[in-house]
Amino acid sequence: MIKVSCVSYLNSIPFVSGLRVLEDENLIKLSLDTPADCAAKLIRGEVDLGLIPVATIPLVPGGQIVTDFCIGAKGAVKSVTLLSEVPLSQIKTILLDYQSRTSVNLTRILAKEFWKINPEWKAGETGFESQIQGNTAGVVIGDRSLKMRDSFQYVYDLSEEWFKFTNMPFVFACWVTSRQLDIDFVDRLNSVFAAGIETIPSLVAKLKETDDFYKDSEDYLKNYLHYNLDDSMRKAMNLFLEKIKSL
Repeated sequence: MIKVSCVSYLNSIPFVSGLRVLEDENLIKLSLDTPADCAAKLIRGEVDLGLIPVATIPLVPGGQIVTDFCIGAKGAVKSVTLLSEVPLSQIKTILLDYQSRTSVNLTRILAKEFWKINPEWKAGETGFESQIQGNTAGVVIGDRSLKMRDSFQYVYDLSEEWFKFTNMPFVFACWVTSRQLDIDFVDRLNSVFAAGIETIPSLVAKLKETDDFYKDSEDYLKNYLHYNLDDSMRKAMNLFLEKIKSL
């Protein structure tokens, strides 16, 4: 049985929907985790397949991208943000979200090459969001970003800032394996993922009955996220990975 780790955020519900089908067919064993934990499990060999932050792909022994899908955006994404009470020029410290290395590295690249600022960087710990005040900003990702962004005067959408900088889309996470998966299984993954994306409206309708519901869920999933790992996304991902090396 293939062990799979998938991100537990709203943005991955089309994938989770497909994976539940495979779980019911006893093809996989699924765990839902933060992006950082997805990567850690794959790196340690605890799972065979993971939806992991792009920045961690080089850390996976024998890691290779599989499936035609990803978590990406072509412009604003809404759920990966730098939140601040002051404009960029006045930020002294940036707290870094502990849940995804990709967003952290993206912020560092933008600060160095695009925003031209040199803040103090601090690792955020659980509950760090309450420390975002004054000239201390914070990188906040996932569902927390969606719920918090309206509370801050300055919201810098990191995917949108990357697009302004490079005129390219951005890939936050990909499906990566550390083993040779059967081609038929990969084809099945592609099939159930595509089906999950097609059923986003019904998946959102089910969310309304849970605490995870976000009022703009359908708009976010359909109009901000880009799930297809096309050539433009691959080129942008390669550029990002190259820029990480200079940090």
